[in-house]
Amino acid sequence: MLQSLLTFRNLLLHTSLSLLLSLLLSFLRFPSLLLHGLFTYIHPENLGQQNGLRAAIRRPGSDPSEPEPRKKTKSKDKFEFDENNAQIFRIKLDPDHLQTRIYYSEYHSVSVLSFVSLSCVLLQLYLGESVNDGVLASGSLIPVLLGFFAVSRLFLVLAKVSFEKSASRLSEKRLSLCFGGLGFIAGLMICSSLLRSVLDFDCGSIDGFWAVLLAFLMGCLAGLLYMPALKCARSFWLGTDQIRCNLGLISSGWFARTALYLTCILNIFTALLWINPFIDILINKKAIDSKAARLSTGSRVDEKLAGNVGMSSSEFAKFRLYCLLLSGLSQFIALRPNLQMYLNEAVLSWYQRLHASRVPDLDFSRAKVFLHNHYACLAVVHYFVPPALVLVFLGLSQIEGRPLGKFEMLCSQQPCFGFFKQVALLLAWWVVFVWSVFTSVTLVLYRRGFLYVS
Repeated sequence: MLQSLLTFRNLLLHTSLSLLLSLLLSFLRFPSLLLHGLFTYIHPENLGQQNGLRAAIRRPGSDPSEPEPRKKTKSKDKFEFDENNAQIFRIKLDPDHLQTRIYYSEYHSVSVLSFVSLSCVLLQLYLGESVNDGVLASGSLIPVLLGFFAVSRLFLVLAKVSFEKSASRLSEKRLSLCFGGLGFIAGLMICSSLLRSVLDFDCGSIDGFWAVLLAFLMGCLAGLLYMPALKCARSFWLGTDQIRCNLGLISSGWFARTALYLTCILNIFTALLWINPFIDILINKKAIDSKAARLSTGSRVDEKLAGNVGMSSSEFAKFRLYCLLLSGLSQFIALRPNLQMYLNEAVLSWYQRLHASRVPDLDFSRAKVFLHNHYACLAVVHYFVPPALVLVFLGLSQIEGRPLGKFEMLCSQQPCFGFFKQVALLLAWWVVFVWSVFTSVTLVLYRRGFLYVS
């Protein structure tokens, strides 16, 4: 009995950790606690002098007491503005409020599954590779399966929320389809090694059905990441006060601004680390291990600096992985500021409509405040899924051994899991690259005045 426990200790550790974390995160409502303390806004409606003002979370213009819509009579001679209709309420989000929002269950499930999967990956990296143990005894099958489930769930939830009818414009959905097609074409070019001189990915072993499948997955990711990137760009534009509105109600602190700037810069920098012209600048070509040089000089060649700025190839490979890790973590850190700026965008619309004319029409701002409040968890999913995909793909690419057994690929050049690790690293970079391209182009359009936040 004791021998069996010692043999399958890694499997027992992974199973115990995944079950305990799932129960603990669900019991403590950890996904809700991540968003605790953020502020949302409610545009009240003047329901008469008897009842006074009442903050109602319902669709704008709907009256639960009357089945028929009320007819509004407009007077051409009287232009009086009731200031009570211009008030806006700010409330603090708590777990009970979040559970009433649409897509909260999707956010809860993907967050718990992602944290459990990443925890098992970290445990596997700590335990290391077990050479003499079998597939089950090594325990590495658990983080791989959880990673597959996490990626599948993240992908399906992102597809579900991206095509919500009222959450985005029809033009944005059409652009998502167009970018998905372009991503599929780019994936085919990457898998066919046509871009080997540009990208530092060796995809020579990927051909046939696997190349088409991988290109299709890259195209789907490119299409689905478009609308989340738009939200991220708008949050950055408001959070860093690029419009110079100087409104204390929607202003962000120094930590939020630092997180937004750091996330944007780090994502762009990480995306460039797999592009060959940029790689040539950072790699020190003189710091290459050479046995002849060691024998002639009698000392070890310095791998860091040897008359040329840069680092060795092995150090640069580790540096790229660390940058991918920091990129995903920085997006998680910026999740709360991004969501707060998404909710503050409705306040900016209210402020603009309030001062647009002498007799402002606040129906649009009331609808916008309601929609941003109603789709708060949808925005959280948009901000949460991309960094979760990056970290899960990165973690799967670093698992050692053969958790799927000693099955060989059809090409008989690499083990099946070696191909899987290469694809996982490619997809992790692809998410960061597509996210950076969409965000950067959107910010440029905002800067040039082609787009604006209203």
